[in-house]
Amino acid sequence: MRVLVVEDSAALAAQLRAALAEAGFVMDAAADGEEALFLGETEPYDAVVLDLGLPKLDGLSVLKRWRAAGRRMPVLILTARDAWTEKVEGLNAGADDYLAKPFIMAELIARLQALIRRAHGLASAEIRLGPLRIDTAARSVTLAGAVVRLTALEYGVLAYLAHHAGRPVSKTELTEHLYAQDFDRDSNTLEVVVARLRKKLGGALIETLRGQGYRLVAGSG
Repeated sequence: MRVLVVEDSAALAAQLRAALAEAGFVMDAAADGEEALFLGETEPYDAVVLDLGLPKLDGLSVLKRWRAAGRRMPVLILTARDAWTEKVEGLNAGADDYLAKPFIMAELIARLQALIRRAHGLASAEIRLGPLRIDTAARSVTLAGAVVRLTALEYGVLAYLAHHAGRPVSKTELTEHLYAQDFDRDSNTLEVVVARLRKKLGGALIETLRGQGYRLVAGSG
């Protein structure tokens, strides 16, 4: 999953990058409101972490303009601990959740995961597809009760397909959500990853739809 972090503190942004990477996210960063506005309007993000106190353009204005432009990605705003008015204004402007500074990284990760689940209509951290179980909090996978060991990229592909189970996902969409903006994206890598997933999970679970991409079969098994 791909996340945009909008934070003008370079030190905090670096901490967030490390924590998000460890949790399996890829991250783009913006240090001011103008850059954030552009990225949020032009790139497909699964979620955004948005500080409200930003140079050039404040976070609340960025959020309002995203929503006015029809951008619906989940947004977690960061506020000062006692700034309850910021929390109310942010939620009224279209934020999905808030977290007060200073915060625990584990809580931020958990809130992001929950926002992404809700955005896809998932109530639980566990995704069940026939005999397949994906624990999105623990990043673990079992098939008919047996643990399936996956690489980070294999898990990323499977998790994204599972969040969109039953519908075709193009290679372009997968690469846009699995790699950061400045990464040298290679769609051929996906073919190799999908082939490895089929070997580990069984060939019937992931369908290839000519001209459309891949689809995880919701009722497989």
